[in-house]
Amino acid sequence: MLIVSLEARRRTDSEAPTSVKFGSFLRARIVYPRGMPEQISREERMRLMRFVCSFAWADLEVQHEERTFIGKLMKKLLLTADEKKQVAGWLKVPPAPEGVDPTDVPKAHRKLLLETITDLVAADHRLSVEERENFDLLEQLLDS
Repeated sequence: MLIVSLEARRRTDSEAPTSVKFGSFLRARIVYPRGMPEQISREERMRLMRFVCSFAWADLEVQHEERTFIGKLMKKLLLTADEKKQVAGWLKVPPAPEGVDPTDVPKAHRKLLLETITDLVAADHRLSVEERENFDLLEQLLDS
């Protein structure tokens, strides 16, 4: 099975509308599915989920498609009932900002985080300016 991944095309601020369809802002390229690391600790799983949920709130609203994506991700990560409850809470109220510090992400997990965030952003087929700006900032902070 192939997955469509999205690659951002930069625009100047004057060109960027507040929300755009993916077709006009992102171009799709087909890649093979990426797997989760076989050994990922509870702490690492929950860190990933905090970032994903925080990013889903970037445009101040968690879309249905983003909720669906997060639900599938919880299954893929084999979250416990308590972990799922915590994630459900983050979908009602975003995680605290101090809980999503990119400098806390181990180098070995940075690529996984960016790929997962890219998939989340692609879930609703729309890219808000806030999502784009937050992704660019996250990418810069993870590269440093």
